[in-house]
Amino acid sequence: MTINIEDALKHLADSDSRFSKLIKKFDKPDFEPQGNYLKSLVRSIIYQQLSGKSAFAIYSRFLKLFPANHFPVPNDLLLISDQIYRDIGLSKQKAIYIKEIAKAFKNKTVQSEKLKEMTNDRIRNDLIKIKGIGPWTVDMFLMFTLNRPDILPTGDLGIQKGYMVFFDIDFLPDKDYMVKNAEKWRPFRTVACWYLWKLVDEDFEW
Repeated sequence: MTINIEDALKHLADSDSRFSKLIKKFDKPDFEPQGNYLKSLVRSIIYQQLSGKSAFAIYSRFLKLFPANHFPVPNDLLLISDQIYRDIGLSKQKAIYIKEIAKAFKNKTVQSEKLKEMTNDRIRNDLIKIKGIGPWTVDMFLMFTLNRPDILPTGDLGIQKGYMVFFDIDFLPDKDYMVKNAEKWRPFRTVACWYLWKLVDEDFEW
């Protein structure tokens, strides 16, 4: 199940008039399902805990390790030495994580041909077994690769800050607060979160 944007926008605007203002300001989100699941997960690992600029530089150097317009298959990733990964700016841990993901795809621990039809919980259970993949990475994968419509990444700092602005609170909300206050956004919490990120990134004022 992917996102029906028009249904999502109507539901959110009906649930809270503040979303009407955000939709008017930022227009529609552009969710585009991604077909290369290995690429999505590797990119997420590279981008973890880095500024966008730094991550983009490392990811660009990573892509240059392989032929142009050819994202590596699992074997390609496994053949690259740890030293080369470090030379392009990846930490030792991230190099390990990338190889663990490659092994999971090679050994069919992750059955990429079935992911599109699997439930969110099943995907979480399968991916979380891979060293280096945590709840945040799975949430981003579900949202931006598979475009699942009802994901709420409670561990994401940007979403927590978005809550602070949206609900006019002066504390970072915990998971219980976030889940409770997002209940009326179901079944389109993914789209609601897109607007919360925009709310923070653009320094929006009501």
